[in-house]
Amino acid sequence: MFSAWLYIMSNRPNGTIYIGVTTRLVERVGEHKEGVVPGFTKRYGLKCLVYYEGHDSIEAAIQREKTMKTWRRAWKVRLINEFNPSWDDLHDSLMQ
Repeated sequence: MFSAWLYIMSNRPNGTIYIGVTTRLVERVGEHKEGVVPGFTKRYGLKCLVYYEGHDSIEAAIQREKTMKTWRRAWKVRLINEFNPSWDDLHDSLMQ
């Protein structure tokens, strides 16, 4: 069982992306989708969960986030394409 998550939100395939970290993935993505938290994701309409990965600790997830934020955009897009080629919203699949 993972205790922390790194996730990527987007507004459309190959659109704007946001990388975040949380300990409660389903709830946090729901907050983005509902637009209840002001900031980048609300401003750009990033409501689609396109990538996520679990980590054993919040520290590990934060370190991965910091690393990924230094990556070129093409590397992030490649990671999403490998995990979720059609950029489907994965939020509903988490609920099952």
